[in-house]
Amino acid sequence: MGNASLRQDAGVIGLVGIAHLVSHFSQLLLAPLFPWLKDAFNVNYAELGFLMTLFFVTSCTVQAASGFVVDKFGPRPVLFGGLALLGLSAFGYAASTSYWMLAMFSITAGIGNGVFHPVDYTLLNRKVSTRRLGHAYSFHGITGSLGWALAPAMLVPITIATSWRTALTVAGAFALCVLVVLLLNRDKLALEPAAPLSKADTAAAVAEGNFGFLRIPAVWMCFAFFFFYAMALGIVQAFAPGAARELHAVPLGLAALCLTVYMVCAAGGMVLGGFLAADPTRCERIVGLGFGVAAGVALVLGIGNVPGMLVPALFGLMGFSAGIAGPSRDMLVKRSTPPNASGRVYGVVYSGLDIGQAISPLIFGTMMDHQQYSGIFIGLAIVQAVLIASAFRVGRVRRTALPTAQAAGVAG
Repeated sequence: MGNASLRQDAGVIGLVGIAHLVSHFSQLLLAPLFPWLKDAFNVNYAELGFLMTLFFVTSCTVQAASGFVVDKFGPRPVLFGGLALLGLSAFGYAASTSYWMLAMFSITAGIGNGVFHPVDYTLLNRKVSTRRLGHAYSFHGITGSLGWALAPAMLVPITIATSWRTALTVAGAFALCVLVVLLLNRDKLALEPAAPLSKADTAAAVAEGNFGFLRIPAVWMCFAFFFFYAMALGIVQAFAPGAARELHAVPLGLAALCLTVYMVCAAGGMVLGGFLAADPTRCERIVGLGFGVAAGVALVLGIGNVPGMLVPALFGLMGFSAGIAGPSRDMLVKRSTPPNASGRVYGVVYSGLDIGQAISPLIFGTMMDHQQYSGIFIGLAIVQAVLIASAFRVGRVRRTALPTAQAAGVAG
């Protein structure tokens, strides 16, 4: 029985993880190709950056709405639709003959990307054994980081060897291959009927309706946490390597390596974080420790005198520390989620990711334009400090407001 349960959990975790990898992979299809797209379409970097804003604004809107669809119709068909749209958008990018075609397929990709967090966490929370949830969240985060690392590692060499159109065609084929794998294993992604709610939970659900979860303060604190998390991630992905190159005379090739080192080390940190998250009561402390170290590294990079050859190692330390916090971050949300509302809660909470990633380039891109390179890392440290405060605030709000709300439902 135990071995069967382990095989079932591993199958679900693996399938959800590879789908999550495609989601993150698709988020970085265009950014590594900006130098080629700039010339091909005769546009500037601001116009190319707007394509990313379109993607994340669309993804945010869809993510908040798709949670309701997931709760009503189940996660499996929504997941298949999201993967199909990501594959279609990659092929659309490859065939684009104008900037506005790129914009249209950025919106298409945003629609596809918006379904993943409500789908993924509904499947993991409903199908994976409680004792393995920490490891499930860890693997989920690892695959996301590897998806970000894979996109430039795959697309840039193919583009150099052939063309950017070929690279994007390969990306579309990759997404559709993963969709085929999931279709062949669709039985493993089928949900059992939801466990019946207790009388107290049923009374509370009827009284509050589909939108009652929006009155839980911890849900909005989790939203704020992910908003700032995405801002920090956006800084690292788009601006920190360039700022480090200017501040510490890092060779161009080495600066380009910084993001890959960060993502790979973040994946390693998530492995350790999965074990640490096995005890949910210490999630806030783990988040605080991880982002505290990451903020310290950011300050060193921003105001310290660092040899250029050491910069990638510091990016690795920063990524590893942030990665440790990943599974505990997801556990904070799970502990704030009412019964049978996973899709809706994760849809709203994780829409903070898309909003943060849409806004971050506007703020820190302006700082880069004004050559405020130290300010990039100081701003990163400040955002990470806010993350620590937000995590502890989620814990305090959950321990007070949520039990009060549940008690009110019982009384009603």
